[in-house]
Amino acid sequence: MKKKLVGLLMVTTLVASLVGCGKKAETPSTDNGKTEATEAPKATETPAKAEDVTLKVWAPENQIKDGTMDSMTKSFQALHPEWNITFTIETQGEDTAKDEILKDVGAAGDVFFFANDQLNELVKAGAIARLGGSTEEMVKTTMAESVVNTVTVDNAIYAIPFTHNTFFMYYDKSLLNDNDIKSIEGIMAKETPSNVYNFYFESAGGWKLGAWYYGAGLSIYGDSQTDFAAGANWNNATGVAVTNYLIDLIKNPKTAFDGEISLSELAGDHRIGAWFDGSWNYKLYKDALGDDLGLAVIPTFNPDGNDYQLKSFYGSKAIGVNSHAANPAVAVAFAAYLGSEEMQLQRFEETGQVPTNLKAGESAAVQADEVAKVIVEEANVASVMQPTSSEFSSRYWANAGGIATEIRSGALNKDNVQQKLDTFVSTLKVE
Repeated sequence: MKKKLVGLLMVTTLVASLVGCGKKAETPSTDNGKTEATEAPKATETPAKAEDVTLKVWAPENQIKDGTMDSMTKSFQALHPEWNITFTIETQGEDTAKDEILKDVGAAGDVFFFANDQLNELVKAGAIARLGGSTEEMVKTTMAESVVNTVTVDNAIYAIPFTHNTFFMYYDKSLLNDNDIKSIEGIMAKETPSNVYNFYFESAGGWKLGAWYYGAGLSIYGDSQTDFAAGANWNNATGVAVTNYLIDLIKNPKTAFDGEISLSELAGDHRIGAWFDGSWNYKLYKDALGDDLGLAVIPTFNPDGNDYQLKSFYGSKAIGVNSHAANPAVAVAFAAYLGSEEMQLQRFEETGQVPTNLKAGESAAVQADEVAKVIVEEANVASVMQPTSSEFSSRYWANAGGIATEIRSGALNKDNVQQKLDTFVSTLKVE
C-alpha cells in the first residue's frame, strides 16, 4: 500500500483499429449491477465500421512510466477491431484510489487499480461494478481461494487480483549476514560504522505497524476480524510491552526513521542494514545494491521475554471497474485483459510484480525469481489476512499511524503508554 499519490498525469492515446482475432466481451446486464459475458462478433464478422469508444484508466506510476500500460492498451485494441478506443491514462496510486474515486465517482477512471482493503467502502458507496460471467469465472478458476477472498464481498466478486500485496524484508549483505537477520535483536546488535543505520523504521500509516502487534498475538475485532463486540486488545500487558519495545527501537540512534532521511539514498550508499518494503520497489534496490541486496521473511522480535514472529498484512492489488463507466462492456473486457495470465506475466517481466494467476506463477521465470519465492514464504509463515471491514478501515487507518509518529516526537512515551493505548483502543470501538 505504500505508493504515494503521484501528481495527476494524463496521457491520451488514440489507438487505430488493428486487425485481430475475436475475443469474448463483457456486456452488463440489469441483474443488480452484475455483468454477464456475451460473445463478441468473430473475426469473420467484424463490422465494417468500428464503434468509437472512450476509456479512462487510473493506474499507478509503475504501470505507466516504462511503457507497460501503453503496450497493454495497444495489444488489447489489436484483439478488438470492433472498437476504436481512445484511451486516457491517468496516474493514480493504488493506496489512495478509493479516496479519489469517492470524491467524484463519475469523474474517476472507468478502470482502476486499487489495494483490496478499500473494497468494502467502494462497494458500500456503489462505486465499483460487481463482476459476472466469464470474468468472475476467470478469477475463481485461475487464482487461489485466499486470493479470490480478497476481492469478494457477500459471495460476489468485484475485482481482478493481479499481484500480492504484502511486504517482506530487504537487507544489505555487505552489512548483515543470514544469522543477523533472523531477529530484530540480531539486526540491532550488529556492529556497524557510525554513519550506518542498522534498521529503517516506517509505520506506513499503520500498514507495517500492525506487524508488531499482530505478531505478538494481539487482534482487532477478534480472530474473525469481524467480532466487533470484542473490540481491540492492544492495550493489554502484551500490547504495553510491544509499545515499550517500539519506543526503544524507534529512539535507538541506530534506527533511521521514515520522513527524516531517504531510504533509497541510504541503501545506495550502503548505510542501512535492513528495512521492510514490497515487491514494487525491488528494482530500485537491486539497481542500487546489485548482488549485495538480500531478501528474507520479516524477522522475530522479543518484547517480553518471548520470541514472536512478526506478521505482515496480506492482501492483493486488484483491478476494478467503475459502476458509472461510460462504456461498461469495454471497461470490463479491458479490466479482465489486464488481469489475465498473459498480462500478469508481462507485468512481472516489466515491473517485478508477482502474479496471482496460478499458471503464471508456475512459469520458469517466476519460479526462479527471488522476490516471488520470499512472498510465497511470507504469506505462509509470517502474515495475517488484512482486515477489510468498513468498521476496521474507517477506524484503524485514521488512528494507527499516529502511534509511531508520537513515539518519535516523544508524545507517546513509557510514562503514558497505557493511557495512549487505552485511547487508541477506544477509537476502534463499534457502537
